Amino acid sequence: MEPRVKVDEEASTAVLNRLRRAQGQLAGVIAMIEAGRDCKDVVTQLAAVSRALDRAGFKIVASGMRQCMTAADEDTPPMSEAELEKLFLALA
Repeated sequence: MEPRVKVDEEASTAVLNRLRRAQGQLAGVIAMIEAGRDCKDVVTQLAAVSRALDRAGFKIVASGMRQCMTAADEDTPPMSEAELEKLFLALA
């Protein structure tokens, strides 16, 4: 089994805040669609959800990059460049 690298403490608060924001925004999109709101309004709100998710993902990747560049402890080796690239491309 591969060693696990967790989102560092510094990044986890920001990531959780961004994901919670996206969750609330997505609920708003659903409510807008159910209420028959204008398509332009729905798309604008959906774009905000997408940005919040992207920002959370980029924060996670940045956390991995920071861990990759710092000395690893005995239990968790740093992430490889290939692993970081895979994470980054997963956001595309």
